[in-house]
This record gives sequence, structure tokens and C-alpha cells, in this order.
Amino acid sequence: MNDIKYVGTDDLETKLFEGQYIIPDGVSYNSYLIDDDKTVLIDTVDEIKTKDFINNVKSALGSKTLDYIIVSHLESDHSGCLEEILKAYPSCKIIGNEKLFSLLPRYIKADISERKVTVKENEIFDTGSHKLKFIFAPMIHWPEVMVTLDEATGILFSADAFGKFGAKNINDEWDCEARRYYFNIVGKYGNMVQTLLKKLSAEKITAIYPLHGPELKENLSKYINLYNTWSSYEPEVKGVFIAYASLHHNTEKACFYLKEQLEKLNVKVSISNLYESDMAENVEDAFKYDRIVLASSTCDGMAMPLMAHFIYLLKAKNFQKRKIAFIENGTWAPVSAKAMQTALDGAKDLSFAEKPVTLTGKFTDEYKPALDALAKDLAEK
Repeated sequence: MNDIKYVGTDDLETKLFEGQYIIPDGVSYNSYLIDDDKTVLIDTVDEIKTKDFINNVKSALGSKTLDYIIVSHLESDHSGCLEEILKAYPSCKIIGNEKLFSLLPRYIKADISERKVTVKENEIFDTGSHKLKFIFAPMIHWPEVMVTLDEATGILFSADAFGKFGAKNINDEWDCEARRYYFNIVGKYGNMVQTLLKKLSAEKITAIYPLHGPELKENLSKYINLYNTWSSYEPEVKGVFIAYASLHHNTEKACFYLKEQLEKLNVKVSISNLYESDMAENVEDAFKYDRIVLASSTCDGMAMPLMAHFIYLLKAKNFQKRKIAFIENGTWAPVSAKAMQTALDGAKDLSFAEKPVTLTGKFTDEYKPALDALAKDLAEK
């Protein structure tokens, strides 16, 4: 069917998504118009793209008016133009669930008391040729979220699920920016994603249209399997991620020596200086690999500040099911390993190397045997 029309926009101006995640290739705000006996808009876009979006909707409608708008997710990048749409089409009604309508007054001031169409889970809305089934997806990653399955075409309008950073048609590897998006935006709520995947397993899905990123039309099992891996917190890659924070390059030198020894043992390794890298990518890699080395100089009787922040982010995103090793450095009181392990208290299903590798100043050959032993221990995992 060609009556499902894309009316979303790309955003190449914003530098930080949600004020914190760098998006060098921009981001898309996806919205679709179903041009059927009843015209139905699925979500809007961020308010910074209001003019472009309204023009897209008007162009797609032609001489028709807009009958309904489905609000899948209330976050501002998807509801930012909602009030303008309601003004432009005074007879348009809003389709949403009870939770959505309880939160909506916090985002728009228009009186919608006569314009609400409240739907229940698995309810079907008939537009003429399309049969839209609403499947609730709370906490992916807000409580009001629902996805919409068009039973006529098998297209799943998946809200933020299966989204990625980057403009809609950018030609890059889906996995990388989708993984970074998933673990930083949705990652805390893996159990809710698992619930949604179980619901969707009973449905016939031919394509997935997320609110960010490209439409997924082929090899859907790849994307669904990745989402299953990510949301169950299982490692995606057998290998070691080394994240370090180094005062005077000595801890850094120890990390690169460890990397060399691991690679000699045929272990896949990724390494990152927390002070010179994208923290969202570091979070992504921590979840990607099954082993992680945290290495930090001691600073003011603690780990380096950005290492402490990194561990905070991991715990906030429900980090679990990994083996952890520590490298610390401190000339007179090396305590960063203890600080890092204490910061991980409460994280589930973590195992730890028997003892940290401790440096007490400049990196020299004397520390290599301990790092060799650590490499062997990690390789045997």
C-alpha cells in the first residue's frame, strides 16, 4: 500500500540529543500519515521542526483534513508539534491510552476534553483499509508508551523501540548507533522490553517503523534478536573492554600493555580513555563485551571523577552479567580499585578478578607479570 506517507523530519542542527548524547550525524523524528477513509497521523516531531512538519502534513493530506492523531509517546521530540496540529485541524481527535491522557496536560494547554479517543490494549481501530492494533509498551521508556501494529500491512510503528541515532536515510551500520541509542535511552528497562518482545512474538510483522532512524523492512530477525540480547543484558561479543582514567599516562600505559597481551591470546579488545571519548559509546561498549577492565589513578582518595561517573551510568542502566577486573595506581595510598568495586555494589550478576593490579607510580617492567597474569585470567573466561 502507498497510502502510508512519511511526514517526519531530520534534525541536523541539534548537537546533543536530550541535552547529553552527541549526534554527529543528526537524528530523525519520524511521523507517518495514513491516508485512508479516515486520515490518521502517527506522532509529531520536535518543536524546532514545527514549520517543516506542518508543511509535510499539509502536503501529504492535499485537500483532505486530518481526522485523528495517535500519540504513541509523549516525550517532547515526538509531541512537540501536537498543539500546533490541533490548532491547524480543529476537528482532529487524539487517540491514546489512559496513562497518556493523564500526562498530556503537562505538555499542552488546549482543551481536549471533547477530542479524546481512549483505547485499551489490543483494541483495533479501523481506518478503512487499515486495522490498527494498539499494544501497550510501558516504560520503553516512558509509562504511557504504546506501539501500533497495522494488521493489514504487518507494519509495526514501534515508538522508541528499534530506534537509532542518525538522520533517517544516512548510510551507516544500524547496529552501532542503535546499540548506543538503546543502552543510553532505553537500557535500564530491559525487563519491559522483554515483555514487549513476548507480546510481539505472537504477531505477524513485516516491517518496523521506529520514531528515530530508518524503516526496517528486511531481515527483521536480526534486529529482534539483537533487541532480545540487549534487553536480557547478555553480552553480544566475547571480548574485553578496557576503560581507563589516567593522571600522568602511567595507568594508560599499563592498559595498553594489557591490551597487547590479551590480543596475543586472541582476545578481542576495545580500549577507551574516558576523558577523551564519548561517554555514551563507553556505556555501549561496556554492555557489548562480556568482560570489562576498569582502570583508574587514585585522586583525592577516590577513583578519578569521570571513572566514578562512568560507573554511576552503568549502574543507572542496570549493568549486570559481566566479569570485572581492576587496575589502580597511587603512589602512597592506591585505593581506586576499592572505590570502583564499592561503587558497583548492588549491580547484579557480576564476577570479579581475584585481585586488582596495583601500580604505585611510574609504569615499569615490574608490573608486567601481574598484567600478564590478569590477561591470562581474562582470556580463560
